[in-house]
Parts: sequence; C-alpha cells; structure tokens
Amino acid sequence: ESALVDNYEEAKRVLNDIHDMGIRIALDDFGTGYASMSYLKEFPFDTVKLDRSFVKDIPQDEQSLAIINAMLQLSCALKLSTVAEGVETEQQMAYLADHGCVYGQGYLWARPLSVQALEKLILL
Repeated sequence: ESALVDNYEEAKRVLNDIHDMGIRIALDDFGTGYASMSYLKEFPFDTVKLDRSFVKDIPQDEQSLAIINAMLQLSCALKLSTVAEGVETEQQMAYLADHGCVYGQGYLWARPLSVQALEKLILL
C-alpha cells in the first residue's frame, strides 16, 4: 500500500498496464492502511488479502469478526477474490470459509520453507 501512496499516478498507470496484460493483482494487508477503500475503486485489483491482525482473533473478538465480515461482503460485492493471511487454526479456517473466504495462507497449512525443503516436499 505504501508504494501506491508514494507514487499514486505512476502506480495507477503501471498497475493498469500490468492488468491489461492479463496479470492478476492483489492488494496485500487489506484493512491496515488509511486508503485501502479508495484503492479498491482506483486500482485494478483482482484479489484482496485480509491482514492477519484481523484473522488472529477469530472467533474471540467481536470487533475483528465484524470487520472481517464487512470486508468479505465488500470483496464479494466488488467481485474480488479474498485471501485470509495468518490462518493458524481449523476454527479460523472454518469461520472464514463459512463467511465466503475460500483462500487462506498461514501456519495451518505450512510454515515458511527454504527452497531445498520445498523441493523435498514437492518431490515426495
């Protein structure tokens, strides 16, 4: 997000050119920056990634749940895919899936791997 703020017009031009080539673009850490909502209108995003700061408190924190639900509804209305960052528990995954977020990343599936460890995992 900070790259978009620093060079707004140039970023808009470059992202539109990239999108016109058929490359999909994601807005990372959605919900943490001050201009995220306007970016959804101004830039050609295909996907938003919900910041882990909201996901980590599922299902305990009512405010986080309300924010996540609103972001998922907005993403759906704008026809954007949504990826939840920082998914660590089955309970978080189930809540997100039940509310329309079918993509996630986090320790629930895998911790960060070196190239060698990834190759070993893939070749099994």
